[in-house]
Amino acid sequence: MGRRSDHTRSELAALFVSEGWDQLAEVGLARFSAREVAKRAGYTIGSIHNVFGNTEGLLLAINARTLALWAEHARHRLAAPEAEPIETLVRAYFEFATANPLCWMAIFQQHLADNRPAPSWYQAAVSDLVSIVAEGISVALPEASTERIQSLTRSLVATVHGHCMFALVRTFDLLGETDPLGAALARVREALDAARLADRRSPMPQ
Repeated sequence: MGRRSDHTRSELAALFVSEGWDQLAEVGLARFSAREVAKRAGYTIGSIHNVFGNTEGLLLAINARTLALWAEHARHRLAAPEAEPIETLVRAYFEFATANPLCWMAIFQQHLADNRPAPSWYQAAVSDLVSIVAEGISVALPEASTERIQSLTRSLVATVHGHCMFALVRTFDLLGETDPLGAALARVREALDAARLADRRSPMPQ
């Protein structure tokens, strides 16, 4: 019998996200089951639909939790007195993905039906995480424009993501790369050095 009167709507949402995150961490997106989440929580699948609309909505909420945990981890690592922003951010990327591989991958595996844009609250979670990276790049390139920082942030996140994904799925083993994190950090530093040099060569505005 479901415990339908035990929780408020907000409490139910938190419960389903917590149970769903744990299940996703165990089995990954391909084997994820909203029905199993409801069963673990002591409710029916109808309760999940009442709260989130459908399984897609539940997964968005679960992925938003992963993004929040990822941002929390990055901020925690950056708070260390000896932290150098760029190296710390690259290491934090690999650390979080390695510790939570299936939940981390689910962020990039979920595609909304009909290619709809993600809801604003989910985009805010993404933006919060990206802003941490942008702040680190701003420290490395203090004279760069906001547009320049945003462009570099997108490119460098993609660079680190590719290295991290190849490491997790063991593609780098086939390619002979023995230090994916070190390689990612080297590529990021090269890109920042190139951007710094390009800025120095740019003519000053009259």
